[in-house]
Amino acid sequence: MKNYKEFKIKAEPFNIDLLSGTLWELDILGINEFDDYLTIFVYEDSEIDSKTIEELLQNLKKENLLNSFSIEVEEIISKNWNEEWEKNVNIIEVSDRIIIKPTFRELTPKKNQIVITIDPKMSFGTGEHQTTKIVLMLLEKYIKNDITVLDLGSGTGVLGIAASKLGAAKIICLDNDEWCYINAKENVEKNDVNNVEVIEGEIEKIDDAKFDLILANINKNILIDVKEKLVGSCNKGGLIILSGLLVSDKEEIERQYSKLGITALEFLQIDEWIGIVFQN
Repeated sequence: MKNYKEFKIKAEPFNIDLLSGTLWELDILGINEFDDYLTIFVYEDSEIDSKTIEELLQNLKKENLLNSFSIEVEEIISKNWNEEWEKNVNIIEVSDRIIIKPTFRELTPKKNQIVITIDPKMSFGTGEHQTTKIVLMLLEKYIKNDITVLDLGSGTGVLGIAASKLGAAKIICLDNDEWCYINAKENVEKNDVNNVEVIEGEIEKIDDAKFDLILANINKNILIDVKEKLVGSCNKGGLIILSGLLVSDKEEIERQYSKLGITALEFLQIDEWIGIVFQN
């Protein structure tokens, strides 16, 4: 049996979605996510080493997405990685109404609870991270029946699936990562929601489509880059919920989006992370 190398990665700020998405660019075997660090695994004979990972993370520093990071490496004996992954994926109670669970955890829901089944595999968005919880809580508050929804950077598809189960009429989940596209389609099928369309590509892929509600849980720089397209894709009177943001990002994001004529209605904070609701 092959042995493995485990890399333990810490970063400041610790944006687990950003780090996971970046590290999946490498030919790795898996990622385990924890509260303040993550680990990745490769075969012991893999060409991936600390220097390879450092080069990727240095690029994030240059883009001012990271302030600092550290990498520790350990050689370990073979494990059942699917079993290890399953140990770290739990049932998540986002609110009294919204529950997220993997297929291998049993749950008997209470009356009126919405259960979303998510197996994250090689994409991110399990509901563990604060930003995902923030968007789900805001979605629960602001969603209306029979509206159209765009989830930009949809990852596992958890937000789009939640929007469907909360009453939206039509949802598009859009992500430019192939693994996210595949995983989101699998999760949509698991949840038996037939009004969620999963598309692989950039935001330009939606052409001139308009939506009543737009969700974007990404990071500050991307949210600024796509701000005109996001606002242009939102119906008049519609809402845009942004997250993937730190408290320190709030002022700039509000300034950038307010310049386009939309109004900030509310922001929600969990730990150092925030979400902002805008109305067009």
